[in-house]
Amino acid sequence: MSRLLEMKFFRRTSLFLKNLLVFKNGETKLYDCKPLLDFGVFQELNDLNYFLSAKVEHGTVVWPHEQDICPDTLYLEGKEIEKEGSAVC
Repeated sequence: MSRLLEMKFFRRTSLFLKNLLVFKNGETKLYDCKPLLDFGVFQELNDLNYFLSAKVEHGTVVWPHEQDICPDTLYLEGKEIEKEGSAVC
């Protein structure tokens, strides 16, 4: 699987908590964190300031209190973004 190279915060609303992900193989995907927010250690990501403290380390997204998401999960469950003129929601 390709590892994460870069991450940007895409959108934060009551329905979406998404990261724009650029992988080392050049693919760009959008990953929605919302489904994780009700589970144990990921509940802390409901705090926007904490969510925004994420960074890329070792090919995946990590937060200060050691939450991370498997890079394979990010890659396989991320929604592909088409190159030119596509809209992603």
